[in-house]
Amino acid sequence: MKAIVATQYGGPEVLQLKEIEKPTPKDNEVLIKVHATTVTAADFRMRSFTVPAAVWIPARLALGITKPRQPIFGSELAGVVEAIGKNVTRFKVGDQVFASTLTENFGGYAEYKCLPEKAMMAIKPNNVTYAEAAALPIGATTALRLLRKGNIQRGQKVLIYGASGSVGTYAIQLAKYFGAEVTGVCSTANLEMVKSLGADHVIDYTKDDFSTIEERYDIIFDTLAKFPKSKYSKVLAPNGSYVSMAKLSTKEGMENLLTIKDLVEAGEIKVVIDRCYPLEDMVEAHRYVDAGHKKGNVVISVEAK
Repeated sequence: MKAIVATQYGGPEVLQLKEIEKPTPKDNEVLIKVHATTVTAADFRMRSFTVPAAVWIPARLALGITKPRQPIFGSELAGVVEAIGKNVTRFKVGDQVFASTLTENFGGYAEYKCLPEKAMMAIKPNNVTYAEAAALPIGATTALRLLRKGNIQRGQKVLIYGASGSVGTYAIQLAKYFGAEVTGVCSTANLEMVKSLGADHVIDYTKDDFSTIEERYDIIFDTLAKFPKSKYSKVLAPNGSYVSMAKLSTKEGMENLLTIKDLVEAGEIKVVIDRCYPLEDMVEAHRYVDAGHKKGNVVISVEAK
């Protein structure tokens, strides 16, 4: 099968298209024929090894000291179950699924991937494509987890910094679903898109500094893990909550994935896809994401021929 393999850390050019052996599912695993995956911040950090200094040593130990321990990246995917192990009961051959591989040695950048049936995996929402489904397991569940961490309530005022990225586009829609008044912070080019997702107000960070305005927010959602307390505390309401990607644990939950599935099927959430590349153009996809201007999600078409 075809796969994108990284044998060293570095720029996008370390990603190489190779032929490797197709995996065989164990007794408790399913074999997925991958139709789509994504390029996420997790993939960028794994490839380039640009992680915060505070977690540099544990990250090196987990991901590999001198080269990636898991050379096939790809932290979310969507596809079809092609085979199952003898002990599998949750899925059957032919099921259309979407899944996170963050805790399953990654592997979305390949034509096939084996996952335990207890992995963070579910039947794909019936009203989206594989490309759209592949972009849901991480960005959407991350937004949901952080909003819940902030104890979001109807009528609250929520500010989302980085509103045009993957997590941000989902956070806008989820905050509106929970009944909040949403302000999105993004660049000039993305103002209309952020409004179209339901944001009640927008702030162009290239022109205005949100920390200097008079408004006070019940939740400040920092999707870029960028701000010190001295900055965001100026606009945080008394007893308000600041939630950040920097403070998010890696623990995932099936309940969140199923909640996202239900909301997508109910039409409460839509997936924003900026660009879609074939597997063979993975290097170009990473270069685009590295530039830091993607809107929503960048998807990779992987489907095996």
